[in-house]
Amino acid sequence: MSLIGYARVSTAEQDLSLQLDALRASGASRIFEDRGVSGAKTERPGLNAALSFLREGDTLVVWKMDRLGRSMTHLLQTVADLEKRSVGFRSLTENIDTTTPTGRLVFHIFGALGQFERDLIRERTNAGLAAAAARGRKGGRPVVATQERIDRARQLIASGLTVREAAARLKIGKSALYTALKHDKEAAGEISRQLEGDQKHSHLSEGTRTDEKGGIREEVDAADHSGPAQGGGRTDHT
Repeated sequence: MSLIGYARVSTAEQDLSLQLDALRASGASRIFEDRGVSGAKTERPGLNAALSFLREGDTLVVWKMDRLGRSMTHLLQTVADLEKRSVGFRSLTENIDTTTPTGRLVFHIFGALGQFERDLIRERTNAGLAAAAARGRKGGRPVVATQERIDRARQLIASGLTVREAAARLKIGKSALYTALKHDKEAAGEISRQLEGDQKHSHLSEGTRTDEKGGIREEVDAADHSGPAQGGGRTDHT
């Protein structure tokens, strides 16, 4: 049976000396390290190497439980996987050793407390959502395509703008405006025609659009309306 240590610090500037000294004092014959690796990260090369190195009868030793698990759930799952391989777990700070009956009991109490905390958080979240719904508030992201914007978009489209142009004018996403207008009977026909036009002329550059007769005309920017271009007339796109 061997004691295999694992130490981790979240940033490269932090020092591992305290953890390494404690692990060596506990009798760890080999120590794996992760430097500059946050506990929230899934990929931790040092931990992966330690888990691969462990054999039946070994014990994984850490200075503190949070050095091993990203969360209580992850910690419980990792220790459960070790138990399936007949590998123990020891945390020096919390004085937990799953190779002893008392250590296993304490560790599972920690796990039960973690589950209890998650249940409380879930219960409070659901209660808060129910209270907000009772006051007429809905969860999730705020609605971007408000009725006022939909009405304004309908006016812009009726005046000859495309849905893309109307969305840019109102500073909302084109997809969001398309979705909102799908339920609008007055705009539905115009949207369908624009969608068909987009598909039919998808090979054209962004600088063109279809007119009501299906022909192609060029977008004329604001500078072209101000008068003849200096140095000659405007060059047509081909």
